Amino acid sequence: MGCKLNSPNTPILFKFATKRSKLGGKSINFSPTSCLNNQNQETPTKIPKSNISTVHFKSLTACKLGISRFPDFRYNAEGGTGTGSVKIHDDNSSSSRLLVSFDVGTLYIPPLTTQTTKFLGLPLPPFLKIDILPEFFQGSINQESGKVELEFESKFIFSIGSLYKAPPLLVKTVLSSEESRGIIRSGKGERLDDKGKCRLVGVATVDPIDDLFLNSFLSLPTECIANLNAIITFS
Repeated sequence: MGCKLNSPNTPILFKFATKRSKLGGKSINFSPTSCLNNQNQETPTKIPKSNISTVHFKSLTACKLGISRFPDFRYNAEGGTGTGSVKIHDDNSSSSRLLVSFDVGTLYIPPLTTQTTKFLGLPLPPFLKIDILPEFFQGSINQESGKVELEFESKFIFSIGSLYKAPPLLVKTVLSSEESRGIIRSGKGERLDDKGKCRLVGVATVDPIDDLFLNSFLSLPTECIANLNAIITFS
């Protein structure tokens, strides 16, 4: 291929070879449009931030919950769901954050029951139940790095059939894909992968409530830890 470059005011002339070049016995046709076609074949791997408006949350199996110095509960949270709104937070860097706010009216996290939870390898007693009632769930997600930081506030209500129902325990924490550390409890999460899977960990202080039995049994005030396996996606 011949090429001649002149001044900006002079037309640029291109001359393309019309003969076939032989390499290793094979004929090769040179096309002036082949490079342009290759450059245009790009497939996006992520939803453009400008098109994102909704965030979806699903809790999965293989979760853990722990309080005080008791061994962790093995908790199957599969079936938990929630949706929320998304805003783009442009911090003048290449990795803009997504600000998410979940609607607690759509947020459901399965209770701890004999069907969902094991303690020391055994299911919880049939009538023991711990309801989880979220009141606040919002924060930031970085699509590029996968880092997640979500403020979480919820009531945990212990009950034994119709015989006993304790006042709610209020838990406030930050569920994070990074490390969460308290005085007696700690854990480390996992960032979002390309399928939206992550592990969120949060340590919180639980204050005493107006219930002498539960205060004594749990040694309140104390720390609790949530270790949730989840999927977070956008649309």
